[in-house]
Amino acid sequence: MSQPSIRLEINAPFGEIILNKPEKRNALSVDMWAAIPELIERVMAADTVKVVIIHGGDAGAFAAGADISEFSTIYATPEAAAQSGAVIAAALNAVEACAKPVIAAIDGACVGGGMSLAMAADLRVASEDARFGITPAKLGIVYPAGDTRRLVAAIGAARAKDILFTARIFDAVEAQEMGLLSRVVARGEALAGARALGDAVAATSQWSTRAIKRMVAGIEAGWDDTSSEATGLFADGFASEDFVEGYSSFLEKRPANFTFK
Repeated sequence: MSQPSIRLEINAPFGEIILNKPEKRNALSVDMWAAIPELIERVMAADTVKVVIIHGGDAGAFAAGADISEFSTIYATPEAAAQSGAVIAAALNAVEACAKPVIAAIDGACVGGGMSLAMAADLRVASEDARFGITPAKLGIVYPAGDTRRLVAAIGAARAKDILFTARIFDAVEAQEMGLLSRVVARGEALAGARALGDAVAATSQWSTRAIKRMVAGIEAGWDDTSSEATGLFADGFASEDFVEGYSSFLEKRPANFTFK
């Protein structure tokens, strides 16, 4: 039986969403995008999962872009294009809105739709030979609004325009310098690097990590220092069991045993 083009493996504390189309360097097809929201629901329902990692499996690439062989069908009419765009946007929004931290582990090509998926994650770890690019300007189209928003939030408008206007391919060193990446690791070590980073995240309070993710999203959406949502989220922490365990373990000089799931 053939393997699905995208699948979920749960290896606590990780839920790993694996792109699995090696014959096309994980070029993303509509069926792959359509599967992502349900996979995110599954990792959210799994109590043993603290961190989600998205990676390219054994393909030697994260994702080399969209599956262009579908373009004549999925973009054949304005209605078809709108429907396909909605499927892709729903997938990216599901990744971005996942309450658990999401890490993209990037080996090889991360281009076009691959960049869209990676930018929807919270953190990105790439191998030193990874290559990046966003190429709609080579196809006579425009990067979608949600994708552009995430890119601008990460690297600023001027740098976003640079890579969008030129549609150029750039390396991991430049990607890290402009703020796209959290870590750069040795060739072939992106998944190991992402798991190491994930272990560090999983060792902390999961109440805190999820609240931090909400706080950052809220600030990006316009919360200020006195917003009721922000002050309420801050106050809620002091009522959590993880807070009691955190300060108790510190006073008792022992590792914390956080219980929030």
